[in-house]
Amino acid sequence: MSTSAADRRIRGLRGPKPPVDPWKAHGTVVDDERRPNGLVERALTIFLAGAECPFTCSFCDLWRYTIEGPTPHGALPKQIEDALATVDTGGVARIKLYNASNFFDRRAVPVEDLPRIAELCAPFGGVTVESHASTIGSATLRFAEQLSGRLEVAMGLETTHPGASFHLNKRLDLERFDRACELLVEHDIDIRAFVLLGAPGVPAEETVEWTVRSAEYAAQHGAAIVSIIPMRGGNGEMERLESLGLFTPPTLHQLESALDRCLPLRRTVVTVDLWDIERLATCPHCSDARIQRLKRMNLRGHAEPPVSCLACDPA
Repeated sequence: MSTSAADRRIRGLRGPKPPVDPWKAHGTVVDDERRPNGLVERALTIFLAGAECPFTCSFCDLWRYTIEGPTPHGALPKQIEDALATVDTGGVARIKLYNASNFFDRRAVPVEDLPRIAELCAPFGGVTVESHASTIGSATLRFAEQLSGRLEVAMGLETTHPGASFHLNKRLDLERFDRACELLVEHDIDIRAFVLLGAPGVPAEETVEWTVRSAEYAAQHGAAIVSIIPMRGGNGEMERLESLGLFTPPTLHQLESALDRCLPLRRTVVTVDLWDIERLATCPHCSDARIQRLKRMNLRGHAEPPVSCLACDPA
Protein backbone atom coordinates (compact mmCIF):
# COMPACT_ATOMS: atom_id res chain seq x y z
CA MET A 1 0.00 0.00 0.00
CA SER A 2 1.18 3.53 -0.73
CA THR A 3 1.58 5.92 2.19
CA SER A 4 1.17 9.44 0.84
CA ALA A 5 -0.34 12.10 3.08
CA ALA A 6 -3.55 11.96 1.04
CA ASP A 7 -3.72 8.17 1.40
CA ARG A 8 -3.27 8.38 5.15
CA ARG A 9 -5.93 11.07 5.46
CA ILE A 10 -8.46 9.15 3.34
CA ARG A 11 -7.87 5.93 5.25
CA GLY A 12 -8.01 7.74 8.55
CA LEU A 13 -11.47 9.08 7.79
CA ARG A 14 -12.91 5.67 7.05
CA GLY A 15 -15.00 3.74 9.49
CA PRO A 16 -14.05 0.26 10.64
CA LYS A 17 -13.78 -2.40 7.95
CA PRO A 18 -16.36 -5.18 8.35
CA PRO A 19 -14.95 -8.72 8.62
CA VAL A 20 -14.62 -10.42 5.22
CA ASP A 21 -14.15 -14.13 4.60
CA PRO A 22 -11.63 -14.59 1.73
CA TRP A 23 -13.13 -18.00 0.92
CA LYS A 24 -16.68 -16.78 0.41
CA ALA A 25 -18.04 -14.49 -2.31
CA HIS A 26 -20.16 -11.54 -1.19
CA GLY A 27 -23.00 -12.50 -3.49
CA THR A 28 -24.24 -12.81 -7.04
CA VAL A 29 -26.58 -10.91 -9.35
CA VAL A 30 -28.10 -12.05 -12.64
CA ASP A 31 -29.42 -9.26 -14.82
CA ASP A 32 -29.83 -8.12 -18.41
CA GLU A 33 -27.72 -5.57 -20.22
CA ARG A 34 -27.62 -4.12 -23.70
CA ARG A 35 -24.56 -4.86 -25.79
CA PRO A 36 -23.09 -2.87 -28.70
CA ASN A 37 -24.62 -5.30 -31.20
CA GLY A 38 -28.05 -4.17 -30.04
CA LEU A 39 -28.89 -7.43 -28.32
CA VAL A 40 -29.77 -7.77 -24.65
CA GLU A 41 -27.45 -10.19 -22.89
CA ARG A 42 -28.00 -12.14 -19.68
CA ALA A 43 -25.05 -11.62 -17.30
CA LEU A 44 -24.01 -13.15 -14.00
CA THR A 45 -21.96 -10.95 -11.67
CA ILE A 46 -20.01 -12.57 -8.84
CA PHE A 47 -18.82 -10.16 -6.17
CA LEU A 48 -15.54 -11.66 -4.99
CA ALA A 49 -13.67 -11.13 -1.73
CA GLY A 50 -9.95 -10.46 -1.88
CA ALA A 51 -7.10 -8.01 -1.33
CA GLU A 52 -7.76 -4.29 -1.13
CA CYS A 53 -6.83 -1.98 -4.01
CA PRO A 54 -3.61 -0.05 -3.29
CA PHE A 55 -4.63 3.18 -5.03
CA THR A 56 -6.79 4.73 -2.25
CA CYS A 57 -9.16 6.73 -4.44
CA SER A 58 -11.01 9.43 -2.53
CA PHE A 59 -14.44 8.24 -3.70
CA CYS A 60 -13.98 4.52 -3.16
CA ASP A 61 -16.31 2.55 -0.91
CA LEU A 62 -15.24 -0.89 -2.17
CA TRP A 63 -12.54 -1.22 0.51
CA ARG A 64 -15.34 -2.39 2.83
CA TYR A 65 -15.54 -5.63 0.86
CA THR A 66 -11.84 -6.51 0.94
CA ILE A 67 -9.49 -8.36 3.28
CA GLU A 68 -6.29 -7.33 4.99
CA GLY A 69 -3.26 -8.65 3.13
CA PRO A 70 -3.05 -10.54 -0.18
CA THR A 71 -5.74 -12.88 -1.47
CA PRO A 72 -4.90 -16.48 -0.50
CA HIS A 73 -4.01 -18.88 -3.31
CA GLY A 74 -7.09 -20.89 -4.26
CA ALA A 75 -9.60 -18.57 -2.60
CA LEU A 76 -11.00 -16.99 -5.76
CA PRO A 77 -11.54 -20.26 -7.65
CA LYS A 78 -13.31 -21.61 -4.56
CA GLN A 79 -15.57 -18.55 -4.41
CA ILE A 80 -16.40 -18.86 -8.11
CA GLU A 81 -17.06 -22.59 -7.88
CA ASP A 82 -19.40 -22.14 -4.93
CA ALA A 83 -21.22 -19.25 -6.57
CA LEU A 84 -21.74 -21.16 -9.82
CA ALA A 85 -23.14 -24.09 -7.85
CA THR A 86 -25.87 -21.89 -6.38
CA VAL A 87 -26.97 -19.97 -9.50
CA ASP A 88 -29.06 -21.09 -12.44
CA THR A 89 -26.83 -20.13 -15.36
CA GLY A 90 -29.30 -21.15 -18.03
CA GLY A 91 -29.34 -18.46 -20.68
CA VAL A 92 -26.44 -16.59 -19.08
CA ALA A 93 -23.99 -15.45 -21.78
CA ARG A 94 -21.53 -13.43 -19.69
CA ILE A 95 -19.81 -13.76 -16.33
CA LYS A 96 -18.48 -10.69 -14.51
CA LEU A 97 -15.83 -11.21 -11.86
CA TYR A 98 -15.79 -8.07 -9.72
CA ASN A 99 -13.27 -8.31 -6.88
CA ALA A 100 -13.54 -4.76 -5.43
CA SER A 101 -9.93 -4.26 -6.48
CA ASN A 102 -7.79 -4.87 -9.57
CA PHE A 103 -8.00 -8.20 -11.35
CA PHE A 104 -4.48 -7.85 -12.71
CA ASP A 105 -2.88 -6.97 -9.38
CA ARG A 106 -1.02 -10.09 -8.22
CA ARG A 107 -1.89 -9.35 -4.58
CA ALA A 108 -5.58 -9.38 -5.45
CA VAL A 109 -5.62 -12.26 -7.95
CA PRO A 110 -2.73 -14.73 -7.65
CA VAL A 111 -1.38 -15.55 -11.10
CA GLU A 112 -1.36 -19.26 -10.27
CA ASP A 113 -5.16 -19.09 -9.94
CA LEU A 114 -5.76 -17.66 -13.41
CA PRO A 115 -5.82 -20.97 -15.33
CA ARG A 116 -8.45 -22.40 -12.98
CA ILE A 117 -10.48 -19.19 -13.14
CA ALA A 118 -10.34 -19.34 -16.94
CA GLU A 119 -11.51 -22.96 -16.81
CA LEU A 120 -14.47 -22.02 -14.61
CA CYS A 121 -15.42 -19.28 -17.10
CA ALA A 122 -15.42 -21.70 -20.06
CA PRO A 123 -19.24 -21.99 -20.29
CA PHE A 124 -19.60 -18.25 -20.92
CA GLY A 125 -19.06 -16.41 -24.18
CA GLY A 126 -17.99 -13.21 -22.43
CA VAL A 127 -15.87 -12.61 -19.33
CA THR A 128 -15.67 -9.17 -17.69
CA VAL A 129 -13.12 -8.19 -15.07
CA GLU A 130 -12.23 -4.78 -13.62
CA SER A 131 -8.77 -3.30 -13.13
CA HIS A 132 -6.98 0.04 -12.85
CA ALA A 133 -5.53 1.14 -16.19
CA SER A 134 -2.04 1.00 -14.68
CA THR A 135 -2.36 -2.76 -14.19
CA ILE A 136 -3.20 -3.52 -17.82
CA GLY A 137 -0.33 -5.32 -19.53
CA SER A 138 1.13 -8.72 -20.31
CA ALA A 139 -0.90 -10.48 -17.60
CA THR A 140 -4.06 -9.18 -19.25
CA LEU A 141 -3.04 -10.62 -22.59
CA ARG A 142 -2.14 -13.99 -21.08
CA PHE A 143 -5.50 -14.24 -19.32
CA ALA A 144 -7.31 -13.38 -22.57
CA GLU A 145 -5.46 -16.25 -24.26
CA GLN A 146 -6.46 -18.67 -21.49
CA LEU A 147 -10.16 -17.93 -21.89
CA SER A 148 -12.40 -19.80 -24.27
CA GLY A 149 -14.71 -16.78 -24.36
CA ARG A 150 -14.03 -13.13 -25.10
CA LEU A 151 -12.41 -10.90 -22.48
CA GLU A 152 -13.79 -7.49 -21.53
CA VAL A 153 -11.79 -5.25 -19.21
CA ALA A 154 -13.59 -2.57 -17.20
CA MET A 155 -11.52 0.48 -16.27
CA GLY A 156 -12.36 3.63 -14.37
CA LEU A 157 -11.76 6.72 -16.46
CA GLU A 158 -13.85 8.68 -13.93
CA THR A 159 -13.58 12.13 -15.55
CA THR A 160 -11.55 14.09 -18.07
CA HIS A 161 -11.98 17.33 -16.10
CA PRO A 162 -8.44 18.70 -15.68
CA GLY A 163 -8.93 19.89 -12.11
CA ALA A 164 -10.53 16.77 -10.68
CA SER A 165 -7.56 14.40 -10.81
CA PHE A 166 -5.96 15.80 -7.65
CA HIS A 167 -9.14 15.32 -5.62
CA LEU A 168 -9.74 11.80 -6.98
CA ASN A 169 -6.32 10.58 -5.73
CA LYS A 170 -6.55 7.84 -8.36
CA ARG A 171 -3.01 8.15 -9.77
CA LEU A 172 -4.31 8.04 -13.32
CA ASP A 173 -3.67 10.48 -16.12
CA LEU A 174 -5.30 10.40 -19.54
CA GLU A 175 -2.09 9.24 -21.21
CA ARG A 176 -2.03 6.09 -19.07
CA PHE A 177 -5.69 5.41 -19.79
CA ASP A 178 -5.01 5.92 -23.50
CA ARG A 179 -2.11 3.45 -23.49
CA ALA A 180 -4.23 0.81 -21.77
CA CYS A 181 -6.98 1.29 -24.33
CA GLU A 182 -4.50 1.06 -27.20
CA LEU A 183 -3.14 -2.24 -25.89
CA LEU A 184 -6.60 -3.71 -25.43
CA VAL A 185 -7.84 -2.59 -28.84
CA GLU A 186 -4.67 -3.88 -30.50
CA HIS A 187 -5.27 -7.35 -29.03
CA ASP A 188 -9.02 -7.39 -29.72
CA ILE A 189 -10.02 -7.20 -26.05
CA ASP A 190 -13.25 -5.35 -25.28
CA ILE A 191 -13.28 -2.22 -23.13
CA ARG A 192 -15.86 -1.09 -20.61
CA ALA A 193 -15.32 2.29 -18.96
CA PHE A 194 -16.70 3.88 -15.82
CA VAL A 195 -17.27 7.63 -15.64
CA LEU A 196 -18.45 9.61 -12.63
CA LEU A 197 -21.35 11.99 -12.28
CA GLY A 198 -20.48 14.52 -9.58
CA ALA A 199 -16.72 13.99 -9.47
CA PRO A 200 -15.04 16.11 -6.76
CA GLY A 201 -13.44 19.24 -8.12
CA VAL A 202 -16.03 19.59 -10.91
CA PRO A 203 -18.43 22.50 -10.32
CA ALA A 204 -22.00 21.25 -9.81
CA GLU A 205 -23.30 23.32 -12.71
CA GLU A 206 -20.73 21.66 -15.01
CA THR A 207 -21.03 18.08 -13.80
CA VAL A 208 -23.38 16.86 -16.54
CA GLU A 209 -21.26 18.48 -19.25
CA TRP A 210 -18.06 16.84 -18.00
CA THR A 211 -19.76 13.48 -17.57
CA VAL A 212 -20.86 13.61 -21.20
CA ARG A 213 -17.40 14.71 -22.34
CA SER A 214 -15.83 11.86 -20.38
CA ALA A 215 -18.20 9.29 -21.90
CA GLU A 216 -17.39 10.62 -25.35
CA TYR A 217 -13.66 10.40 -24.59
CA ALA A 218 -13.97 6.77 -23.51
CA ALA A 219 -15.95 5.95 -26.65
CA GLN A 220 -13.35 7.62 -28.86
CA HIS A 221 -10.67 5.42 -27.27
CA GLY A 222 -12.45 2.16 -27.89
CA ALA A 223 -14.89 1.65 -25.04
CA ALA A 224 -17.80 -0.43 -26.27
CA ILE A 225 -19.73 0.17 -23.04
CA VAL A 226 -19.66 3.19 -20.75
CA SER A 227 -21.35 3.15 -17.36
CA ILE A 228 -22.18 6.45 -15.66
CA ILE A 229 -21.84 6.13 -11.88
CA PRO A 230 -23.35 8.82 -9.64
CA MET A 231 -20.93 9.72 -6.87
CA ARG A 232 -21.68 8.46 -3.39
CA GLY A 233 -20.60 9.76 -0.04
CA GLY A 234 -20.23 7.83 3.19
CA ASN A 235 -16.50 7.16 3.38
CA GLY A 236 -15.52 10.32 5.24
CA GLU A 237 -13.35 11.88 2.54
CA MET A 238 -16.30 12.83 0.34
CA GLU A 239 -17.92 14.52 3.31
CA ARG A 240 -14.68 16.43 3.92
CA LEU A 241 -14.60 17.57 0.29
CA GLU A 242 -18.26 18.53 0.46
CA SER A 243 -17.59 20.70 3.52
CA LEU A 244 -14.90 22.50 1.50
CA GLY A 245 -17.27 23.12 -1.40
CA LEU A 246 -15.38 20.68 -3.62
CA PHE A 247 -18.10 18.05 -3.92
CA THR A 248 -21.83 18.35 -4.48
CA PRO A 249 -23.82 15.10 -4.44
CA PRO A 250 -25.40 14.56 -7.87
CA THR A 251 -29.15 14.52 -8.41
CA LEU A 252 -31.52 12.21 -10.21
CA HIS A 253 -32.26 15.02 -12.67
CA GLN A 254 -28.55 15.28 -13.51
CA LEU A 255 -28.29 11.53 -14.01
CA GLU A 256 -31.23 11.63 -16.41
CA SER A 257 -29.74 14.54 -18.30
CA ALA A 258 -26.36 12.82 -18.64
CA LEU A 259 -27.91 9.66 -20.06
CA ASP A 260 -30.24 11.60 -22.38
CA ARG A 261 -27.24 13.40 -23.86
CA CYS A 262 -25.13 10.25 -24.20
CA LEU A 263 -27.70 8.04 -25.91
CA PRO A 264 -26.92 9.39 -29.40
CA LEU A 265 -23.34 8.07 -29.20
CA ARG A 266 -22.77 5.58 -32.01
CA ARG A 267 -21.15 2.16 -31.57
CA THR A 268 -20.94 2.64 -27.80
CA VAL A 269 -23.58 1.61 -25.27
CA VAL A 270 -23.94 4.18 -22.49
CA THR A 271 -25.93 3.22 -19.40
CA VAL A 272 -26.34 4.54 -15.89
CA ASP A 273 -25.40 2.53 -12.81
CA LEU A 274 -28.58 1.99 -10.80
CA TRP A 275 -26.88 0.43 -7.79
CA ASP A 276 -28.33 2.08 -4.69
CA ILE A 277 -30.23 4.50 -6.94
CA GLU A 278 -32.91 4.95 -4.26
CA ARG A 279 -30.59 7.36 -2.42
CA LEU A 280 -31.23 9.84 -5.25
CA ALA A 281 -34.99 9.38 -4.99
CA THR A 282 -35.75 12.62 -3.15
CA CYS A 283 -39.15 13.40 -4.67
CA PRO A 284 -42.05 11.17 -3.55
CA HIS A 285 -44.10 12.18 -6.57
CA CYS A 286 -41.85 11.27 -9.50
CA SER A 287 -38.69 9.47 -8.41
CA ASP A 288 -40.02 5.99 -9.11
CA ALA A 289 -41.15 6.99 -12.60
CA ARG A 290 -37.73 8.53 -13.30
CA ILE A 291 -35.89 5.42 -12.14
CA GLN A 292 -38.12 3.16 -14.24
CA ARG A 293 -37.45 5.38 -17.25
CA LEU A 294 -33.70 5.02 -16.70
CA LYS A 295 -34.04 1.24 -16.47
CA ARG A 296 -35.91 1.10 -19.77
CA MET A 297 -33.42 3.36 -21.54
CA ASN A 298 -30.53 1.26 -20.21
CA LEU A 299 -32.00 -1.81 -21.91
CA ARG A 300 -33.48 -0.26 -25.04
CA GLY A 301 -31.05 2.51 -25.84
CA HIS A 302 -33.84 4.77 -27.04
CA ALA A 303 -34.77 8.19 -25.71
CA GLU A 304 -38.09 8.50 -23.93
CA PRO A 305 -40.17 11.57 -23.12
CA PRO A 306 -39.00 13.14 -19.87
CA VAL A 307 -40.96 12.71 -16.67
CA SER A 308 -42.75 15.92 -15.66
CA CYS A 309 -43.21 16.90 -12.02
CA LEU A 310 -44.43 20.25 -10.77
CA ALA A 311 -42.91 19.53 -7.37
CA CYS A 312 -39.27 19.09 -8.36
CA ASP A 313 -38.57 19.95 -11.99
CA PRO A 314 -35.74 22.50 -12.21
CA ALA A 315 -37.00 26.01 -12.95
